[in-house]
Amino acid sequence: MLSATQLHRATTPPASIPELLARADQLTGKSFAELAAAAGVAVPTSLRHAKGWTGQLIEQFLGATAGSKQQQDFPELGVELKTIPVSPDAKPLETTYVCITPLLGLHQIQWEQSNVCNKLKLVLWIPIDGRREIPIAERTIGVPILWQPSPQQEQQLRQDWEEITEQIILGQVESLTARFGTALQLRPKAADGSKLTAAIGPNGERIQTRPRGYYLRKEFTQGVLLQGLAQRLQQKQG
Repeated sequence: MLSATQLHRATTPPASIPELLARADQLTGKSFAELAAAAGVAVPTSLRHAKGWTGQLIEQFLGATAGSKQQQDFPELGVELKTIPVSPDAKPLETTYVCITPLLGLHQIQWEQSNVCNKLKLVLWIPIDGRREIPIAERTIGVPILWQPSPQQEQQLRQDWEEITEQIILGQVESLTARFGTALQLRPKAADGSKLTAAIGPNGERIQTRPRGYYLRKEFTQGVLLQGLAQRLQQKQG
């Protein structure tokens, strides 16, 4: 494992999944103060006005190339990167954003062509210490987990996506609440009501509404993390 003084930002994308995992493993146990010092950036005092800072910093050391594009963070490998704040016992502290959803033109789109399916085919989870009482600089990075949905998990995701998509097509987007769905939920993505996008209303008319994004529920991601951590432990013991 590299010391803090040996940390270097990746200048090229990883050439393989084992290389990506090796880069992620080298970050395990490092604090954001160490990463920020190696990257030559300052640690924010609050993430309220620096949303996404932790994920963007980690991307620099892993060599992610997608940025804000609607594709996987490592498109050459087909891997999406998700940082997730957790408690000391590995419980997710918030839902996980997946992607924005189109609210028009969904009639011909099947689950396999959806951006949700594309984003969640193969995910590298990076747990981070999410305790708010700990200064950001002192929070550390946990053990990375490479996850591919099991058939049961994919069926759960597919069913939620199909039911939510049907409601959007039927003009019920304004009626969808965060309580809908068992693994996925749909929520407004814009910070306020100033940004609007077109959708279908309950009578088939065009309406303007806030953009919507898909999020993974905490209960779902907790199962993913616990399963992944158990597998990593078995690998070490083996």
